[in-house]
Amino acid sequence: MAPGTAPRAASGQGRPHPFPGTPHPSALRAPPPVSPGSAPGPRSSTPAAGGREQGRGPSRPGRRTPLCAAGGGAPGCGSGGGGGEAQPARGGREPRGGGRGRWPGAELAGSMAGLRAGRGSGLGLGLLALSALGCCLMLPVGAKRPPKTPPCPPSCSCTRDTAFCVDSKAVPRNLPSEVISLTLVNAAFSEIQDGAFSHLPLLQFLLLNSNKFTLIGDNAFTGLSHLQYLFIENNDIWALSKFTFRGLKSLTHLSLANNNLQTLPRDIFRPLDILSDLDLRGNSLNCDCKVKWLVEWLAHTNTTVAPIYCASPPRFQEHKVQDLPLREFDCITTDFVLYQTLPFPAVSAEPFLYSSDLYLALAQPGASACTVLKWDYVERQLRDYDRIPAPSAVHCKPMVVDSQLYVIVAQLFGGSYIYHWDPNTTRFTKLQDIDPQRVRKPNDLEAFRIDGDWYFAVADSSKAGATSLYRWHQNGFYSHQALHAWHRDTDLEFVDGEGKPRLIVSSSSQAPVIYQWSRTQKQFVAQGEVSQVPDAQAVKHFRAGRDSYLCLSRYIGDSKILRWEGTRFSEVQALPSRGSLAMQPFLVGGRRYLALGSDFSFTQIYQWDEGRQKFVRFQELAVQAPRAFCYVPAGDAQLLLAPSFKGQTLVYRHVVVDLSA
Repeated sequence: MAPGTAPRAASGQGRPHPFPGTPHPSALRAPPPVSPGSAPGPRSSTPAAGGREQGRGPSRPGRRTPLCAAGGGAPGCGSGGGGGEAQPARGGREPRGGGRGRWPGAELAGSMAGLRAGRGSGLGLGLLALSALGCCLMLPVGAKRPPKTPPCPPSCSCTRDTAFCVDSKAVPRNLPSEVISLTLVNAAFSEIQDGAFSHLPLLQFLLLNSNKFTLIGDNAFTGLSHLQYLFIENNDIWALSKFTFRGLKSLTHLSLANNNLQTLPRDIFRPLDILSDLDLRGNSLNCDCKVKWLVEWLAHTNTTVAPIYCASPPRFQEHKVQDLPLREFDCITTDFVLYQTLPFPAVSAEPFLYSSDLYLALAQPGASACTVLKWDYVERQLRDYDRIPAPSAVHCKPMVVDSQLYVIVAQLFGGSYIYHWDPNTTRFTKLQDIDPQRVRKPNDLEAFRIDGDWYFAVADSSKAGATSLYRWHQNGFYSHQALHAWHRDTDLEFVDGEGKPRLIVSSSSQAPVIYQWSRTQKQFVAQGEVSQVPDAQAVKHFRAGRDSYLCLSRYIGDSKILRWEGTRFSEVQALPSRGSLAMQPFLVGGRRYLALGSDFSFTQIYQWDEGRQKFVRFQELAVQAPRAFCYVPAGDAQLLLAPSFKGQTLVYRHVVVDLSA
């Protein structure tokens, strides 16, 4: 048992009261004792032998009515002349009307007989007898009605404003509406339903100790705006809703001691504006992210809270919750959730901005087109916008040069072309062809800017072609340089770091080659190879801190993560990736990820561990045979597109999850 934990009692008795000074149920006006096995009955309206009715004040001794003073035989006068009240005749019944008085039975008859016998005694005696008769007839009208006995269920013991119930099968419904204190113990039910006490709006004290309650409804205490003391101790409650105590604006004392609570929902105590005392001892709190908010609340609240201790995890066991350091809670995580499904296969995806709008160009060889989608900021979806004919498109690369939009369409067959967007006709028109003798089998496109000039490079994967560089000049793109001929190139990556532009070319037949831009020759010059990897299907780069890294995906063998050491690259990590053709590092809100696809398994998402300087497996996405990954920031939506060669193109959204919520 944790230090400071209150011992769990078998009943509500024998345990120190959690809040000193709080009125205990035994201090309330106690109901009359009830013999075992019998229910308390209503109070009798029969006059007591001592000369007064129950519920009435005592008659004043030695004082009589004038009629009784005149003669002891008058109706309503005691036969002993002693000022006691008249007793009903033996065997007689009380009249209807709820006991307002008693008809003067034999006494009235005797008075009339005496009147007839005393005619000669004088007129004064006759008038006196008639006056006595009038008094007797009027007394019932002026008599006080005895108080009505309040209703009380058989399992309860009640007074006018308190009720103590044992073994009840449900929350008693037929209690006096004036009840301000209710105690339920050893109840024969386990759930407190919504609105269970709404028929007792004046309730101020509610004790629910020593029951078997496991569930409390969201609005169980609705309507109890006057409730000040609530005790729910020694039950089997595992969890509570954040709305459990909604509406208890007058609650000052709350005890949930000795239950099985492992966590508490965030802001569960927010409706309790004037809560002054709280007892959570004797619970099995799991001090994980779900309890972080409680640690923060305890540090700022004015409520007096008895010391509470963690039951788990092991590193926090027996630690006082109030003393847990907030830095120990790492409660923010992320997730990629499916956001939109584009019902078509694709092999590349390229986002671009044009005229302040967000677009996406996708190569769809199955649809013989380059499809352009537009982001709808109202519906927050990608919508069809336009199509460019492309029977065998493998890449559609948009470029915005001098506020003009161009799309380079690379095709496996039938030649490659450059299209221009005409804002007057709002359509794409062909601008120029790309030399088919130079670019035979394009596989990738990369666009970049060096010293104010725009370029694009095409990776050629044919045996007879050459990776080529084109430069924009006035009204078109012109061949600028041939790179890396005859090597079946598969991917390109432009890196502009340390003021030295570089182009890395990967190949399925040899190690990746690094070219560095020569400003004097205005061309790329071979700088070296990445010898650690004999072949690579794709090459990407990223920076983490001051270090530069390369990501190289391989179809056969492990993919590699390399770090630049100043003069060469060194391997820092190998990732299993049989059948991989696509690999993409990307940064979302300060978190770095790596998407690694495969033709034989699902896509793996890795997250960069800054401490270990490595990627760790983070999530699996149901994407098969992806040909690219594309990160798209669309307003407040952070999207990851996964064009698939075998199925639909899936759009995932990056979401941040607070585990302490």
